[in-house]
Amino acid sequence: MFTIVFTIISLEMKKFVLQHAVLNRKLLMQLLWFFSALLFFSFQLQAQKKVIKPPKIKKEKKVTTTPYVPGPLFNTEEVLQFKLTGRLRELFNDRAIDRVSYHQMLMQFKKKDSVVVVPLTVKARGHFRRRQENCSMPPLLLNFDKVARLKSTEFEKQDKLKLVTPCKNDDYVIREYLVYKIYNLLSPYSFKARLVQVDFEDSVQKRKNETHYCILIEDEGRLAKRKGMFLWDKKMVFMENLHHDEFIKMAVFQYLIGNTDWSVPYLHNIKLLYKDSSAIPIAVPYDFDHSGIVNASYANPPEQLGLPSVRNRLYRGYCQDKSEFAATIALFNKLKDDIYKLYTSCTLLDAKYIKSTVKYLDEFYKVINTPRETDREFTDPCRKKNNIVIKGYDE
Repeated sequence: MFTIVFTIISLEMKKFVLQHAVLNRKLLMQLLWFFSALLFFSFQLQAQKKVIKPPKIKKEKKVTTTPYVPGPLFNTEEVLQFKLTGRLRELFNDRAIDRVSYHQMLMQFKKKDSVVVVPLTVKARGHFRRRQENCSMPPLLLNFDKVARLKSTEFEKQDKLKLVTPCKNDDYVIREYLVYKIYNLLSPYSFKARLVQVDFEDSVQKRKNETHYCILIEDEGRLAKRKGMFLWDKKMVFMENLHHDEFIKMAVFQYLIGNTDWSVPYLHNIKLLYKDSSAIPIAVPYDFDHSGIVNASYANPPEQLGLPSVRNRLYRGYCQDKSEFAATIALFNKLKDDIYKLYTSCTLLDAKYIKSTVKYLDEFYKVINTPRETDREFTDPCRKKNNIVIKGYDE
């Protein structure tokens, strides 16, 4: 502050001297030299102050290194039992395509020798299975109350969960659950699933109480956190722009189960994960009730593809040289016994379905281990039908 004031005074004095040129020339030169020296000294003093002024130390942000822990819900294969109580008739009738409401419900489940009661809100979700003309019971979204006491229970650290309910009967639910387990074997970038048995109890007795097998599906946000990634929610990302190896694995898996009801550009039954803005997205499939291996009575292949049945397989990936499939085929062969075992060891499946599924899997393994058939199934179809887009029911 002193330096600024002194500089202003000095400049004003120089101005005064120049305006009064009648002064002695020698005195004039001395005054000019004196004030110039003062100005120089003031600038030097200011510069020294800047040099010796201690720098500000910025506080470093603390970086959290604690890994994400997803909770115990999906850590076991044991069938979980719980009860959902509320106005079920109102919930199951609330299926409007444009808007649905959350309904207050209570969940009850056992914790050792006690019963835990948890408040939550529930609403219908989905597209095809949400429509009343297609399914008697819509898929549900469970939204746990923020104050719910879930600690040290199966549902600890859960917030939202998808509940796949039976569209026609429980058999299709069990079959679809096993498809999720297949992809768990193939890829770490997959939704975790757990088979549950739910007692649906209407609190006002306007609907008959029912017990069904259902599937709890890991929340997509939790999946992203578990993998240390983010969700990509923008459409029109093309298949060629995805992670190459993971995409081939996913597309061959869809061929294995006989599923054509998916689309990457329209994010139809596909979620995309990415590590950061420079990373290549990874496709994660879900919703498999229209697949040939489930073989639901209500399922039909998309009209655009011209397939007679969902049991007819069609590879829907983009065109690549058959050598690009070598690593993926090797992986499927490595996991062959584990994939078969999912079906042959499941006591909830009837013998007839197990037999037909083993035959369906045999056909797949014959294709991937016969070079001529591999070329016919994975190379030729993409050239003919790769331009067909399956948008989904929400488009």
